[in-house]
Amino acid sequence: MFHKVKDVVALPGLRLGVQFANGATKIYDVKPLIARFPAFGALEDEALLSDVRVDVGGYGIIWSDELDLSCDELWEHGEDVETPFDGLMSFADASELWGLSESTLRKAVASGKIMSGVDARKYGKQWVVTRDAMQREYGQPVVV
Repeated sequence: MFHKVKDVVALPGLRLGVQFANGATKIYDVKPLIARFPAFGALEDEALLSDVRVDVGGYGIIWSDELDLSCDELWEHGEDVETPFDGLMSFADASELWGLSESTLRKAVASGKIMSGVDARKYGKQWVVTRDAMQREYGQPVVV
């Protein structure tokens, strides 16, 4: 199952903070990976570990042509973290996950189907919506 990665950041203690398009956040511990696969030992260098970035399309993360991890590995072996932002996502991410256009979501706010200030809120030019509101109005996402 594909869980699109939106952002990643290196954390102290050979860990990664990974944010997914579905609004979830996980902490991935790199130490077991280093123990199992010697090539990942290079990540003990904090400068290299900090150079982590999301792969094109969100299918994983990369450091170099030789070092990368899939989104599935991060999802399955990452530890769930509760944050105040859990379940929040941009209209762009929600529209991709549910196979809708952003204009459909803006119309849903205008009509009151998704309540502005309760289910969704605009910050600057960016709309943010709750996962619960999307599931209530549109069911389960078509992309995980």
